[in-house]
Amino acid sequence: MIVNTLRFSFKDGTSKEDEEAVLAAMRRTASTEPVAFSTVGRYTGDPAEGFTHVYCAGVSDLTALERYMHEKAHLDGDWLIIPHLAQLSAFRFSDDPDPDLDAKILALHARKVELYPEWGRLLDAIPGAQGSFGDGTR
Repeated sequence: MIVNTLRFSFKDGTSKEDEEAVLAAMRRTASTEPVAFSTVGRYTGDPAEGFTHVYCAGVSDLTALERYMHEKAHLDGDWLIIPHLAQLSAFRFSDDPDPDLDAKILALHARKVELYPEWGRLLDAIPGAQGSFGDGTR
């Protein structure tokens, strides 16, 4: 299992309606076929960190992760979601014993940036997102 977790907050001035639209888009992404389990909700950690919400999705393996990354709901949703984020912190964990798993995940991410460079630039514009994906560019 590979679990991706995103902590985030909304930009100042984001309306409640826009927040709800973002959370709905995240829930659509999290309900795609490759996702084994997910949750989208309020962040209950230290408020001083500045995060208000969390997105968490688990996929069974690298093949499912790649499908998930390129799902239409995921690709379309990011164009709605990302512009509303003030900050983003991502981490992932896995029970897969493959010592090269991190490098393989990063290669999938790099490939997505190559296929969708505008998506990569959009992601880079979020404060804190740089480095969140472990590849030195995000």
